[in-house]
Amino acid sequence: MAIELRHLRLIAVLATTGSLTQAAQRLHLTQSALSHQLKGLEGLIGQPLIERKSRPLRLTQAGERLLRLAEEVLPLIQRAEADLKRLAAGDAGRLVIVLECHSCFDWLLPAMDAYRSAWPEVELDLGLSFAALQRLLAGDADLVITSDPVDRPGLKFSPLFRFQILLALAPDHPLARRSLIEPQDLAAETLIAYPVNPLRLDVIRSFLLPAGIEPAGIRTAELSLMIIELVKSRRGVAALPSWVLAQAVGSGQIAARPLGAEGLWSTLYAASRTDPPPYLAAFIETAAETAARLLPDVVSCLDRST
Repeated sequence: MAIELRHLRLIAVLATTGSLTQAAQRLHLTQSALSHQLKGLEGLIGQPLIERKSRPLRLTQAGERLLRLAEEVLPLIQRAEADLKRLAAGDAGRLVIVLECHSCFDWLLPAMDAYRSAWPEVELDLGLSFAALQRLLAGDADLVITSDPVDRPGLKFSPLFRFQILLALAPDHPLARRSLIEPQDLAAETLIAYPVNPLRLDVIRSFLLPAGIEPAGIRTAELSLMIIELVKSRRGVAALPSWVLAQAVGSGQIAARPLGAEGLWSTLYAASRTDPPPYLAAFIETAAETAARLLPDVVSCLDRST
């Protein structure tokens, strides 16, 4: 019997997602390739590792034992890989991270905790700014989390994950009766958004403007929680990432509907200067892994082949 690291990663992702389809997406495999790998591992172990008829999938007793092994071994491997990178590069220092994404704290703070254990020599600094890219260009920041990549010499944008933007509504709003929202539905609505240039908002730039539609008005608030409270009180509607709305939707405080038949999707990026040092590249990888693990309904852009 020879259990490999890919087997441990497979069982860990299956336990996290509870779905063969989502596990295949996280591991950048086709579903048939993942099923083949799983069957091969079960043949190696000599017994099933998942209960296939359960939804979400549950691990068998053998699967749980393999998961405990994965939880012990994979962090050790990650720390060893980080140690080897540090030995090769001799890098340590200060990493200044600035967010343009106001709703990123919930997953970025756990990412920072995971990173600190692997790179204790790197001091992390976190801030929030509506002019984060300007700070990056000026050398006042090392890493920016943004959904607005720009074509600027000297900057590199590494995709972290794709996410769907949903329209948040009060549960009794007339539009909540719709299965999806069309651009003309927002012509009479007040849009609640972050205080940025409206053309930086995906709902304006990619959903309303192509249809020649403008909202009746735009109201701004700096915090996601404040926007959700305004939506709940029927002060307007808001277009926010699905993961930001998940808790409020689950508790019935608000309703959420897709924008258009195909949905409105965006990508979150980690922006840095070109040729980032190893410790910065390692943080981008940790951030992508943590977001994929913690956030519902996102599609990881992490390429494990590099």
